[in-house]
Amino acid sequence: MRREWLLLMVALGLVVLASGVFYLSRPTVLTVAVGPQDGPEASLIDAYAAALDRAREDVRLKVVRYEDVRDSGLALQRNKADLAVVRPDVFLPENGLTLAILHDEALLVARPEQSEIDDFPDLARKRLGMVVRHGADLPFLANVLSFYDLVPDTATGEEAAEPGAGHVTVVPLKPGEIAQAIADKRVDAVAVIASPTSKVASTVVRAVETGSPERKIGFVSIPDGDAILQRFPELQSVTIPAGTFGGRPKRPEEEIRTVGASYRLMARGTVSRVAVASATQHLFEWRSRLAAAAPIAKLMKAPEFDTTVAATSARLPNHPGAVDYFEREQQTFLDRYEDYIYLVAFFGGTIGSGFAWLGQRLARKRRERIDIVLDRLLDILREIRAATTMAELDTIVLEIDDLIADVVAQTRERSIDMRTVSALILAVDGVHEAVGDARRRIGLPPGEAPERRRSAQLMALHLPAAE
Repeated sequence: MRREWLLLMVALGLVVLASGVFYLSRPTVLTVAVGPQDGPEASLIDAYAAALDRAREDVRLKVVRYEDVRDSGLALQRNKADLAVVRPDVFLPENGLTLAILHDEALLVARPEQSEIDDFPDLARKRLGMVVRHGADLPFLANVLSFYDLVPDTATGEEAAEPGAGHVTVVPLKPGEIAQAIADKRVDAVAVIASPTSKVASTVVRAVETGSPERKIGFVSIPDGDAILQRFPELQSVTIPAGTFGGRPKRPEEEIRTVGASYRLMARGTVSRVAVASATQHLFEWRSRLAAAAPIAKLMKAPEFDTTVAATSARLPNHPGAVDYFEREQQTFLDRYEDYIYLVAFFGGTIGSGFAWLGQRLARKRRERIDIVLDRLLDILREIRAATTMAELDTIVLEIDDLIADVVAQTRERSIDMRTVSALILAVDGVHEAVGDARRRIGLPPGEAPERRRSAQLMALHLPAAE
């Protein structure tokens, strides 16, 4: 192969290598669907995406906002997004796997202290005020009531009547109406689905306290949370610690077990586990940094699991990439690309062997060409001895010139060894001497035959090339 082709192949190899390095080093961009677009979850994801851009990390986020958390879950299921903020009790994508629990929301039920409502089943034949913050709050409450064979009856504040057996009258309330509704005994307790540490939950508790006689309140627990989760696996078991709403007086006096919903960051199962592991790692490592822009970051937590098998087979399965981070088993570069490295080594060796074989074949072809030239020169010697006219000699000299040109072209490629060069020089000199002898025999003045000068030129060309 000519030197130009070799240089071209080396250049192409460098281009392929540079392209591979660029491809492997470029950041992975993940599209994340966020809903609702004005919620605290959106602020958290925006702050996280901006932090990834500033740090020039290997994973970046492209945020797409949706009107509701149901819409963001649908975007994930329809493969319009790689990640999504999901509330499982509203809509659980079939292909969604958990990276992180952004925050929990608990069903909080507060009542005046003198009320006889201690546990959730005691709400039978009672009027329950409900602060509705999301369209899924009433269906959520209905599911929990159905576990205790209680039927919700919705009514406005003024129309709330005494419920029948096995029924609970649900009275929608605004936060500003709670204290008066408790004071007028239009409701016996008030419920809200919110994060226990949120401002909304504190507002509801203080409003119930304000409307209660002697300003003393209690809380209604849901003791059968584990059994409820068996029927409604998209819900979440939540424990509210004692003193969550204040320590003077202590509210609540003891921890409360209840159920709730979780806002989760989920990913499609087909998203690279390496990218998911990186996204999960930065999300938790930068928690304090993100909390400055989105205080909800303080409530983030990892899904609870005991083993890797339990993590990927839970009620709400976790993404293997997130599990890699939680278990500190993130893949190294070799782990990530070992299959490709093996294939490149295997096929690269095969391709290299093929090129070597091709080079040998081409070298053999070149050697065969030199052998043909040598054989032809030997034949020409016999033809010169048999020549009887000048025309025959001129024809032979022209053929010798062509053969010399062919040999010089091959010599410039540095593909002829010294022995071959020596043999060619001897053959050419012998042919030229034979031509001179033939000229003298025919009767031409010998002089300094130009053939001898060609032989000297050939020697000058060959010797540096062979070295």
